[in-house]
Amino acid sequence: MELLHLTAGGWLVAALAALCVGMAKTGLGGLGMVAVVLMALVMPARQSTGALLTMLIAADIFAVLAFRRHAVWPHVLRLLPAAFIGIVCGYFLMPHLPEHGFRPFIGWLTLGLLALMILQRTTRLSEVAADHPALAWPMGWLGGSTTMLANAAGPVMTIYLLACRLPKLELVGTGAWFFCVVNLAKVPFSVRLGLIDRDSLSLTLVLIPVVLLGGFFGRWILHRINQRVFEALLIGFTALGALRLVFG
Repeated sequence: MELLHLTAGGWLVAALAALCVGMAKTGLGGLGMVAVVLMALVMPARQSTGALLTMLIAADIFAVLAFRRHAVWPHVLRLLPAAFIGIVCGYFLMPHLPEHGFRPFIGWLTLGLLALMILQRTTRLSEVAADHPALAWPMGWLGGSTTMLANAAGPVMTIYLLACRLPKLELVGTGAWFFCVVNLAKVPFSVRLGLIDRDSLSLTLVLIPVVLLGGFFGRWILHRINQRVFEALLIGFTALGALRLVFG
């Protein structure tokens, strides 16, 4: 399936994914996993990672401009070396994942990260992790490898940054800079793997207004919705989408 030959329904789902990408970068981070699942539902899973990456970079630039003064750079710099190693590991692993197994792989990875997110919210994991600065290396590596394979590092970084007990704006600003640097670093690897091409760039150009709309909407809705209800709905819908990737 070529990226620019989606059905009307496919374009609607891709636009919804773009909206989720923009909202995820302005505080509603869990929506990033929804975008991963949605894109993998409307196009070949491997291609979807390249198309989603270019949208993520557009959203990263918006987020960095919006929250550039709130980044805590020691946390960014602590994570980046291990994240770069993770990107390289993901680059070498991806060619060995068969195309027919890539959709289930993304589904299982999403379910695993959801379980990790639920664990973080229901246990004292964050409090324990905050006492171990060395956790930046395994979490950075896991973030780099999962983002290279499926653009799915959001929950990993959310758990780590919450463990650092950052205030809301500092958490969003630190995450924005981290993902901007990491996603730009992934570009040459993704091009070499054939994940980014003219079609994926064209798709991003078409959907950039939707990504930006999601960014503005995310900032607006963040303060107007009950966070617990939102997270419960988010986890539920993401799990359903991931199960469809696994068993669909």
